[in-house]
Amino acid sequence: MDYLGLSKIMKAIAEPNRLQILDMISTGEKCACDILDNFDFTQPTLSHHMKVLIEAGVVTARKEGKWQYYSLVTENIEEFQELIHQILNIKQKEGVM
Repeated sequence: MDYLGLSKIMKAIAEPNRLQILDMISTGEKCACDILDNFDFTQPTLSHHMKVLIEAGVVTARKEGKWQYYSLVTENIEEFQELIHQILNIKQKEGVM
């Protein structure tokens, strides 16, 4: 289990705006401009949130012209999901939960 990677993802998504951003791009790639339309903060704040998500390995970015497009790194999301599932199953089997 990659506990360091798991903790980076958990820290990144623990912030409500970043969690909402992940939910938005879970349906497909989104332009930064479209993401920004759903929030009441500035473009530099969005850039900060996206940097955190990218560094955690859950989002990737590509530039097209002057626009930045973001999408999920599905293999890392799936690995995160599996690790959480394993942890919860172990705890249930031990009678902790």
